[in-house]
Amino acid sequence: MFSIYGVNGQLFRGRLEEVMRAPGVLRVRGARAVARDGVEFGVEPPAAGNPATDLAVGAYQAAQHEDLERGPLYRAVQIMARDVIVLAAADKVDLAWRVLLENRIHQAPVLDAGQRLVGIVSERDLLTTLNVEKGMVRDVLARQVGDVMTSPVVSADPETDIRRIARIMLERDVDGVPIVDERQVLVGFVSRSDILGAVVTNPPLSLWR
Repeated sequence: MFSIYGVNGQLFRGRLEEVMRAPGVLRVRGARAVARDGVEFGVEPPAAGNPATDLAVGAYQAAQHEDLERGPLYRAVQIMARDVIVLAAADKVDLAWRVLLENRIHQAPVLDAGQRLVGIVSERDLLTTLNVEKGMVRDVLARQVGDVMTSPVVSADPETDIRRIARIMLERDVDGVPIVDERQVLVGFVSRSDILGAVVTNPPLSLWR
């Protein structure tokens, strides 16, 4: 389940398909598969009857069965970062830039005075008001984070399927999704790197549940 939050609080709550049609949520062109002669790379079936191929497939199936017994990953709460770096809407943009730089992150959720999610701010947003030279801020317009942040912002529940979060990232061309619980409290953040990390670590990411 997804929600949309803005400066006036929760604006919408619904399923993935409904979020895509919600006012203020722009849909961008999704990624297309690279194909060769009508066949997508990575999905061409292996030749049957080859002993080496049969052995490899058998080993893969055995490993996959073992992985599933350990329990697959498929919910946001299982992979989200819990210690989330946040900014306040009232913070000055130069402070926000330093926070992102010092924590080596490219974006951060933005909270209002009541600690409610109201937006997200990225390096690109901040650079509209900053002049940075050799990593140092030189010229700063008198702006607050709330003036340059992206709002409204789509968030997901902790129990949301990881694949649906990945689709939101692709559809909206964003690098992360805040995770907000039923009390409308920010409890985590899922980034592209979190999803990629889930793909290559154990227990495995469930892609076909």
